[in-house]
Order: sequence, then structure tokens, then C-alpha cells
Amino acid sequence: MSNAEGTRVVAQSDGAGRVDAEQIPDAERAPDTERPPGSERAPHTERAPAAETAGSGRSSDAERVGDAEKGGAEQVPERERTGAWKIPGTGKVPGAGDTGARTVPGAEKADAGQVAEAEKTPDGTPEPAAPASADPADPAVPTDLTDLTAQTAPMDAVVATAPAARVVATAPVNPVVATAPVDLVDPAELELTRPRGLPGLFWKDLAQVDFGPRRFRLGPARERLETVSQSFLTGFNAVIAGETGRIDDIHEELRGFAYEGAGMACTTLDVLTITGGRRLRDLLSGQGMRYPHMIHMGAGWAYARLHMRPMWGIRSVHPLLRWLAFDGFGFHQGFFATDRTVGRQRSAGLMDRTRRAIFDQGLGRMLWFHECAGVDDVILRIAEFPPGRRADLWSGVGLAATYTGGASAAELERLSVTAAEDGFRAHLVQGSAFACASRLISGIVPEHTVAATPALCGVEVDEAGGWTDTALIALGHNAHSGDHYQAWRAGIRKAWARRNRDS
Repeated sequence: MSNAEGTRVVAQSDGAGRVDAEQIPDAERAPDTERPPGSERAPHTERAPAAETAGSGRSSDAERVGDAEKGGAEQVPERERTGAWKIPGTGKVPGAGDTGARTVPGAEKADAGQVAEAEKTPDGTPEPAAPASADPADPAVPTDLTDLTAQTAPMDAVVATAPAARVVATAPVNPVVATAPVDLVDPAELELTRPRGLPGLFWKDLAQVDFGPRRFRLGPARERLETVSQSFLTGFNAVIAGETGRIDDIHEELRGFAYEGAGMACTTLDVLTITGGRRLRDLLSGQGMRYPHMIHMGAGWAYARLHMRPMWGIRSVHPLLRWLAFDGFGFHQGFFATDRTVGRQRSAGLMDRTRRAIFDQGLGRMLWFHECAGVDDVILRIAEFPPGRRADLWSGVGLAATYTGGASAAELERLSVTAAEDGFRAHLVQGSAFACASRLISGIVPEHTVAATPALCGVEVDEAGGWTDTALIALGHNAHSGDHYQAWRAGIRKAWARRNRDS
């Protein structure tokens, strides 16, 4: 594989061009959590009323899974710098020229009623697929919900990358940052039509993302992080309303979070109606092609809400990025079962070492929201976890700090120093590089990402994002397993270490 002309590459599937989704049976239901009284550590910022929590004394109550979702994710990289994916069977490239273009793994249409084949265990025996059980808090959903959402694009292309024309230059001095046109709106201002009947039962109220009732720490970044959360719910509602196209009316800087919510909505409907992932693939190959990382994270939210494990019932998604669903799973559990997941430091059961590591990366992203981007509070929170889990938590924090923003460059430099003292600077850098890569593929690099990257990685956005390409090239053409995903992360850390050694 060649990396000539600076193209950014994406891991491909095997020769058949199709990787069956992993299925994990016997999904664990996140238990309702209690809130025993506990001592509260003195906050560094104003805390909402009733801030007493379980475990460490600072976690929020566990919410039932019927509550509104909240997004806020940053994504891992997988893109081409000047190229794009070809649509199978046509040789055409969506939105880009032929330079550096590569063919996408074949994504065949899934007939309604099909589910993914059972994944075989290490001894070669197939595991039975878990039943698609809906949240008991949600009403029963009949199969006539198949046409609830507007389909976005042909289903034959799974993932496509953004043209390089929208990528923002990130020079060290006076970087030029793209600004949104004046006709774009904030998520709260986007008017969507709430559907009648059963579809309307899925509708999410944007007021549910208020940090106060959730007993999150309150600080200067509260308004920004709540707006990010509203973007997530707006994307979810757009799919439910059949107005997915309206997502592009949201400010470009916030649009990725909306696509994360859209990924959750598509996956929820696909699992409940047993379509094999038709809506999710349409979103990935069409309107959401610039946000594949966020969409896969959003899929993890859906599985957490349905008390299932990713990626049951979804076929022919990206073979490597599908592991990001466990990141979204971890974010959801930390957000809605905070006393159990953060206070008592419990992770989802029946997970192997690889899945638990990705779960903790998502939990680290959630801590950035839970502590309202307060660097000192994030540091103290991570210190409460055992050393064996801190590496992945630091990775998630680096991802959120770079992609979402909310802290100054000086504060992020202090975060970097602390991570180095804790022995996990490379993991913080790895998460930040993932965020740079996903911002670059979207074509929009906001000012806070431009400022955060030198503070955390010591380089500019484009170089940090390039580390993800270097690590991905080293994996070869057939990267698809959890071990491959972990090797990708490790390769980014090695690229950073080599850069520091050579400088």
C-alpha cells in the first residue's frame, strides 16, 4: 500500500469485502443503581444542588435507560487526505477525484428480517445470537417501524471520506479556521416536526441534557457541553422525524455530535425492526460519510440502551471502526449509570480485555463531560481509578479535550504534565490524535482543536492526524479484529514516541 501524495487511508476488509458483525450473546442489563450517602470532596467549581453521590461522592445518579441520550464524542481516525472511497461496482468516487482513491469493502444490502451470523468462539463452535430485547421502559415497537426514517443514499458504499478541500490549514501562527455560514443554526433552533403515533414515543426533549438535574459538576464550560449534548439529541430526533437531511443545517463544528445521535437512532430502529443494519449503512454511505467514527460510537449508545452488546444484528459495517461501538457503550454507561460505573468503578460484565479497554476509553470521554471540562477535577477523578484502567481513561480524556473543547491551552498543558507524571502521556496523545483525525476527515477543524493539539501532542493537527495513518498502514489491508484495533492505538503511541526521540 502506498502513502504517496499524502493520502489518508482506511483499513479494508478481507477479500470478500464483508465482515460479519460481531455478536455477543447474553447482553447484560445495567442494574438500577442506588445512591447511598457519601462524603463529598470539595469541588473546584460550583456544583448543582443535591450533589451527594455514591462511591467517590461525586458521581451522578444512574438514570433509567428510557431517558434522553447525550452525545459528546470524539472519534478515532480513518480517512484519506486527498482521496475518497470508491462506490463498489461503479468505480466512482463520491465528492473527490481519482487521486489516492481506494475501493470500499463490499457492503451488500441486508434483506429485512436477516440478522448477523453467529460469531465463532475460539474453539470453533458458534455462539447463539442474542435476542433483540427492547428496553422495558420503552413501549413495544412493532415491525412496521421499518419506514420511520428517510433513507439517505445508496447502500452499496459503507464509508466514504470527505474531500480535502474543506480541511482547515493549521499553521502554528494565526491558523485559519473555517467558520460556519450565517444560515446555519444551533441545535436548539432547528425546527423538526415531531411524528405522530409510535414514532413520536422515541422523541427526545432537549431540556433533558441539563447538567444540573444530573448532578454533573458545573463550570465555565457548561453551556458549551450542554450545546454539544443538544446536538446529539437533535440528530437523534431528525432520524425519528424522517428529516435526516436537516442535520446539515446545524453549525459545522457541532454537526459531528448530531451524526453520533443519528447513528444511535438508526441502530435502534434497525435492531428493533431486524433490518440487518440497513439504516445505519445508508447513513454511513450517504449523508454521514464524513463522520464514520461518530456514527459508530452512536451505535454503541443504542446497544447500551437496549441492554445488548455491540454489534448484534448489524452486518457489513466498517470492519475496524465497528469496535468504536464499545466506546459509545462505555460513554452511555458512565452517563446513565454513573454511581455504578464511576462511583463504584464497575464496568460491563462478560467483556474480554480488549472490549473493556475500549469501554474505558468511552468512559474517559464521559468524565470530560461529568467534570465539566475542569482539568483539575478530571485529574482527581482519574486518580481514583486503579492504575490498570487509567491508560484507557487518559486516552478518552485526550479525545474529548481535543474534539469537544472546553479548556484553555494552559489548562491542557497542565493536563499533559499530569498524564506524564502518571506514566500515561502517550495514551493522552493517542486519544488527541484520534480526535485530530476525525476532525480532518470531516473537513472542519475548529479553533479549539487547533489550540489543543500542540498543548497535548506537541505538534500541529495535521501531523498528529498523520500518526493515525502511519499506524493504520502498518496493519495491512485486512485489519478487523479487536487485537487489530488495539494495535492501531499502540502504533499511534509509537509514532509519537519516535517523533520525540528524533526531535
